[in-house]
Amino acid sequence: MTETGRVLVVDDEPRIRRTLATNLRARGYDVVPAATGEEALTLAADRPPDVVILDLGLPGLDGIEVVRGLRGWSQVPIVVLSVREGEADKVAALDAGADDYVTKPFGMDELLARLRAALRRSAAFDEPAAVATADFTVDLAARRVVRDGHEVHLTPTEWHLVEALVRHPGKLVGQRDLLQEVWGPQYGTETNYLRVYLAQVRRKLEPDSSRPRYFLTEPGMGYRFEPGPAPV
Repeated sequence: MTETGRVLVVDDEPRIRRTLATNLRARGYDVVPAATGEEALTLAADRPPDVVILDLGLPGLDGIEVVRGLRGWSQVPIVVLSVREGEADKVAALDAGADDYVTKPFGMDELLARLRAALRRSAAFDEPAAVATADFTVDLAARRVVRDGHEVHLTPTEWHLVEALVRHPGKLVGQRDLLQEVWGPQYGTETNYLRVYLAQVRRKLEPDSSRPRYFLTEPGMGYRFEPGPAPV
């Protein structure tokens, strides 16, 4: 079975690039190789790929910085392929925005399966550029909230909290998941953080912060964003 999609392969080892290119092209992928992080970012900007396979140990710009550079403007799936197998390296890559992590030496069948899974998740995630409620609009692309024609000032943490909830409208986001997404993997029980910052968000965005209609609490479980009916 052949696949389709543009794959940016970033690795400083020519043998790895050739092996990946041969196997991917045999399955119908369009392969674009890059030997450095700087080259990868330039190629991605010129012609955005559908998925990225990325080594961490690159000359010059490190792989983690490449992930951060891509995440500054793109949600392209990133599968890290690295000889680094320590937990700290994996956590750093995933926290920076990578979607998956495969350790060298690797099995080609496993890597291809991970690649297909990343592409499926990306295709299924049809994210709107903005979410509008009757009282404010959250512009996910521009990373801002507008209310009554004026931008609402949110701190970086407040924005991250709003974004994490708005990306899952109508769905419960667990306390632990929300803490780790906004503050990092070492935070899992500090629920006071959520209460304090959500109260600040409600004061800025809810018509009546004492009776929230958009940012709702599910006691003991987590929080949920309800956009309500689309404004007319």
